[in-house]
Amino acid sequence: MPRCSALIVAAGHGARFGSDMPKQYQPLAGVPILRRTVAAFASHPGVDTVRVVIQPVHATLFADAVRGIAVDEPVAGGSTRQESCHRGLESLTAAPPDLVLIHDAARPLIDHDTITRVIAALEASSGAIAALPVVDTLKRGDHGIVAGTVDRTSLWRAQTPQGFHFTEILGAHRAASGAELTDDAAVAERSGLEVALVAGHEDNLKVTTTADLERAEMVLSRRAADLSDIRVGTGFDVHRFGPGDHVILCGVAIPHGQSLEGHSDADVGLHALTDAILGALGAGDIGSHFPPSDPQWRGADSALFLRHAVDLVRERGGRLSHADVTLICERPRIGPHRSAMVSRLASLLDIDVSRVSVKATTTESLGFTGRREGIAAQAAATVIFA
Repeated sequence: MPRCSALIVAAGHGARFGSDMPKQYQPLAGVPILRRTVAAFASHPGVDTVRVVIQPVHATLFADAVRGIAVDEPVAGGSTRQESCHRGLESLTAAPPDLVLIHDAARPLIDHDTITRVIAALEASSGAIAALPVVDTLKRGDHGIVAGTVDRTSLWRAQTPQGFHFTEILGAHRAASGAELTDDAAVAERSGLEVALVAGHEDNLKVTTTADLERAEMVLSRRAADLSDIRVGTGFDVHRFGPGDHVILCGVAIPHGQSLEGHSDADVGLHALTDAILGALGAGDIGSHFPPSDPQWRGADSALFLRHAVDLVRERGGRLSHADVTLICERPRIGPHRSAMVSRLASLLDIDVSRVSVKATTTESLGFTGRREGIAAQAAATVIFA
């Protein structure tokens, strides 16, 4: 598959917003606008890397906004949007992607379906933009007086993301250096590149004023009210101890005097969580997808099983909202490794670390875990279908 990078343009000062804090760092329903924007692309399966163009004076605001999200080091922007985009593109040349999506940081409500449509359109075109047809009657004005009606046939409202083949849009930006063009599609058009129109979304609004921010909050409130299907699944798994020098729990290798026995790597935490996600989908259990009788799964990394469950969530139109794992054992101690486990799970699940919990408990020396014969795990996962 082609390698795709997302370039988020966040180098503006937001003068029209009327605040000392730039609009991209303003809270939207308690979450910075930029964080919502970056998270949408970082969690999309078709996007490999995310890079943000910022003003260096906003470095602290940026770091706070994206903490915990897998994102590249930011790039210093220029005095205009076009210059900032050009600088961002040049910064990608060290490891050039095949495709690049350029998106305004101030459009925090971008949805995965729109991103997918833009990427898909690049199979046949040099460029593609999300856009909506103009449906209102357009008037041309002259000093406050109607001077004529504009034919709205074939008129579209351009949004972002705007996607391109990387080498082509980089060349177009280099050729347009110094020109004042309103978006990257205009840069591409100037170089003779074909740019396709794909369906955008009315919710993909650009926050420019406080009124826009209020409208965005209303959209989020509506989305929350419209959630029609929230499912919770649970999972439980056990593995006994055997010879070895480490255990793997929630994707993290921990030195120990014994290992866990199993057909795969015996990661009891990932097995329980995989079953929880499959349970939320009504999709059976881990054994029905990866039979222990199949030799291809001997010694397999259990991350494969978890990613399979996550992919099923996306294929069925859902999104994983939260995961909670409890490890039940006397030894090894889980506390020193908890942070690494949370980070590993968040990466595998493509969700923010704030939506992942790993806990540990003992059985007060009772039962097989109390006798240190093995480790048990239970998990819960929440899947939302909107």
